[in-house]
Amino acid sequence: MPDSLTIQLVNQTTSSNVYAYITGLALQRDCARVLLKADGKGLHYPASPAGGKILQPLAEDCAIALGAPGNTATVTIPQIAGGRIWFSAGERKLTFLLNPGGPGGGAALVEPSVLNPSDPNAGVDFCFCEFTLNSDQLFANISYVDFVARLPIALTLRTRTGAVQHVSGMPADGLTRVCDGLCAQAARDGRPWDKLIVSRDGQPLRVLSPTHGEAVGASFTGYFEPLVDAAWQRYREQQQAEARGRAQGEPQKHGPNLLARLEAKAQGQGPDQQQAQQSQQPSAGCALLRINTQAAAGIVTGSVAAQSDELILAGESFKRPTTADILGCNSGPFTTGPSATRNAIIPRLAAAFQRSAIAADGVDEHPSQPDTFYRCEPTNHYSRVVHAANLDGKGYSFAYDDVQPDGGADQSGKVNAGDPDVFVVAVGGGGAYVGDRMP
Repeated sequence: MPDSLTIQLVNQTTSSNVYAYITGLALQRDCARVLLKADGKGLHYPASPAGGKILQPLAEDCAIALGAPGNTATVTIPQIAGGRIWFSAGERKLTFLLNPGGPGGGAALVEPSVLNPSDPNAGVDFCFCEFTLNSDQLFANISYVDFVARLPIALTLRTRTGAVQHVSGMPADGLTRVCDGLCAQAARDGRPWDKLIVSRDGQPLRVLSPTHGEAVGASFTGYFEPLVDAAWQRYREQQQAEARGRAQGEPQKHGPNLLARLEAKAQGQGPDQQQAQQSQQPSAGCALLRINTQAAAGIVTGSVAAQSDELILAGESFKRPTTADILGCNSGPFTTGPSATRNAIIPRLAAAFQRSAIAADGVDEHPSQPDTFYRCEPTNHYSRVVHAANLDGKGYSFAYDDVQPDGGADQSGKVNAGDPDVFVVAVGGGGAYVGDRMP
């Protein structure tokens, strides 16, 4: 694996005022904070501000000009962990600030924020992709975990053997497609999907993830709780006993969608209407939950203990997650810890809730296939709409969007290889295409 890598940065916007900024932790310098200089070659290691001062400016302008539309700027990076390639478009460049006490004896970098309205970058049109280059491989991905930008990013990686991996990203009008999809969903279910849209000068600038909805007055409190109720009902021990009883010939006390049928009857709906409605409702059938940990624990099974009301999988107990737990993927029952088995279950269980596959008809093992995602209500419509707006359907829309069945189609929008040869990062969405080939 090389100590450095050349990256081609391509301007696929319609603007000549596009800049790149490359940040990360320098692996060969005790993980000190590093930025590429404006020439795309030199390295800037910001010193920790003297006197404990905070929010100090960079001593050097590290904005790399991409030039006119269609132009390519070539840069060289050292081995970097936690790296980001940022882009901005327009007259205003990005502002990075420094705080004391950073890694490797240097400064801590204050990165642009989409959540703080007083951040100097709040009105800047910017985006980023993520990467790590170490002794084992280059790993890079596009991300919508926090927000969808107006500037799409595409990734292309060619290895030394000539194999090509390509992540298409969104077309130039991708943000408009996302906004249209969220507005349509808000009109259907009355939830504040449309309020996730952040506008400047009357035009959408970005869309926030529902994880950050509170920052713009879009509350999803209580949204996923009906899905959790359905999953807990489906996998409750009492349900397992009833299933065994029916297998032995006992009369069935109720159908799999009793609540939906009773509500439909009260609304005067006929059987056909009831069946259509039930197809959109989580299944309340009886089954054992199966999680393929894709790790040493293998496939684990479990159910909801009637006494504790906790989901028990491989001896690990999981309380009911809240909407905030599901959207964030890192709190409540999804908090990782010392147990390797639990840590392997968490991403797959969290993804099943995000995608509402946890209660989809006929789906009892997770990870499941993409055609089982977002079929049940409630579901993460931000993720659904974001994936639909990407030309190849790829891109992290939540933290565990890389969860997939063995041999399944990638959802995360990543490229990786231990022998990278050519790495192309294109911004703007112009000329976006689908397929594993070079631009």
